[in-house]
Amino acid sequence: MDAVEAAKSGHPGLPMGAADVATVLFTKFLKYDAADPFWPDRDRFVLSAGHGSMLLYALLYLSGLEGMTVDELKRFRQLDSRTPGHPEHFMTPGVETTTGPLGQGLATAVGMAMAERMLAAEYGDGISSHFTYVLASDGDLMEGISQEAIALAGHLKLNRLVVLFDDNGISIDGPLALADSVDQPKRFEAAGWRAERIDGHDPAAIAAAIERAQASDRPSLIACRTTIGFGAPKKAGTSKAHGEPLGAEELAGAKAAIGWNAAPFEVPEHVLSAWREAGRRGAAERKAWTDRVEALDPASKAEFARRMHRRLPDGLAQAVAELKDGLVAAPQEIATRKASEIALGAITKVMPELILGSADLTPSNNTRVNNPTALAPGSFAGRYIHYGIREHAMAAAMNGMAIHGGYRPAGATFLVFSDYARPAIRIAALGGIPAVYVFTHDSIGLGEDGPTHQPVEHLAALRAMPNLRVFRPADAVETAECWQLALERTDGPTLLALTRQNVPPVRRAASGANLCSQGAYELAPAAGEAHATIFASGSEVSVALEAREILSGKGVAARVVSVPSLELFLAQPEDRKRHLIGAAPVKVAVEAAVRFGWDAVIGPDGIFVGMSGFGASAPYKDLYRHFGITAEGVAKRVLRTHNL
Repeated sequence: MDAVEAAKSGHPGLPMGAADVATVLFTKFLKYDAADPFWPDRDRFVLSAGHGSMLLYALLYLSGLEGMTVDELKRFRQLDSRTPGHPEHFMTPGVETTTGPLGQGLATAVGMAMAERMLAAEYGDGISSHFTYVLASDGDLMEGISQEAIALAGHLKLNRLVVLFDDNGISIDGPLALADSVDQPKRFEAAGWRAERIDGHDPAAIAAAIERAQASDRPSLIACRTTIGFGAPKKAGTSKAHGEPLGAEELAGAKAAIGWNAAPFEVPEHVLSAWREAGRRGAAERKAWTDRVEALDPASKAEFARRMHRRLPDGLAQAVAELKDGLVAAPQEIATRKASEIALGAITKVMPELILGSADLTPSNNTRVNNPTALAPGSFAGRYIHYGIREHAMAAAMNGMAIHGGYRPAGATFLVFSDYARPAIRIAALGGIPAVYVFTHDSIGLGEDGPTHQPVEHLAALRAMPNLRVFRPADAVETAECWQLALERTDGPTLLALTRQNVPPVRRAASGANLCSQGAYELAPAAGEAHATIFASGSEVSVALEAREILSGKGVAARVVSVPSLELFLAQPEDRKRHLIGAAPVKVAVEAAVRFGWDAVIGPDGIFVGMSGFGASAPYKDLYRHFGITAEGVAKRVLRTHNL
């Protein structure tokens, strides 16, 4: 209450209403050692209702987490504090995942619970045996992602996942009944969960419910009936307690109602001492766990440490190099989605932590390689995940697996359906989470399914997202290089946009270097001084090469620059960008997508050959001719410019 009042901003209602639930969980059940908030076998606590962030910050301070001081609480919602308006995983130790967009925390927690059980299946319960607890609001449960997440968790029988529902019956607009009448326990039960209702202000009832959840063979929902803004004389139980400071009069009345006489931000010593003891409760369990890890055989111990620290296996670079040599020696005209499958066939042999999956498009995404066992209800030894038609939950669960540690997740769907996954992708970009998205059917080249399935604006929209790296490889060699770059990256997510249609090989010579690593490179130089430079990505690189040959036959020297990652290229030093863009008077970009973003390379007066609207339903070769994305079309545009 004091922190929100000092900031003149924030959400006091949930922290006041859920304080009893959080106190029981943290002091009696949570396996946690404040001295080491990154201990791998700790219980996870995810505040999915991120607007109630002061509850979590207060818990971290009371538990004795280093760095979470009273001064930080006083700086709530201020610049560069460790107490931002919504919890940020990358900013505050002890915050398990970034939350704020409702439903994200719950769905991310499903991925954490999956990773915990997968590690247990691999290393045993002695190494991985912890719970994932979620504090969720009615807003979390109204968001559509929650249905995807709870259905997946219920199907897999993730019995170490416990959701504590702050069931206060209030939303911003007023009583929840204005917009919602769902019986949440019945909804969760229908999805395969164990569910019950309790009084969220009765410590004994809370403790008994958590004990029952811990003993369950299914994930559990505990609907905790609470009063939002508990104790506030006038605002308790109303929407006025949700998202604004209480005000001096109401603050004083709330403190009087609960018998609190201490000064603002002051915690009596006997209270703080009891909390600090609770924060040390897990120290003995952490020490016992460390001893068990030390007792592993040397190879298992080293492998576990490597994976938990996100260190790449020694054989990855060699596997990719050998794959590239083979592809150059025996070039293939294949779709880049098929090239991705070939690359994964080599990579998965040396990278056991790579967990692949698809949102019910496995035969189209080509992500199941080397016949791995799939995760199944109660069985977690697999290396493949059937997410069902749940793109949003898939992307969020991938975030949870990556944050948890031990695994590198890669999930797949069509590029056009990145719209469904975008909120979770944004969390990954914001939080620096190294998830990999395999998004196939990347353009009008998918053909007959038509404009609803043909992404045209998606590349531009995704490239605009800070810290998301988008690759659109041109052939099998570039695809292998892009996979290597995606897995070498540990500070953010990577997206691979891959074709449905076959594309010819464009990389005909072996190269030890990863030419995709700087976003763009000269693929075919001009014969003499260049009159035109043609930039292209993905399937249109072969179009650019053919256009170069047509122009050469007409006496026009052109060079081709492959741009597998436009935003990575634009992030390069200015001198490198200028050198690669070159001084040719005519600059052309070719991409079966909208122009947005390419002016940074070709300039506002440059030629763009691509899309200016939505696609159509037809065989892909007919579509490329219809929209003028052909070698002849590119050559004609160049020849018309400056009377070449």
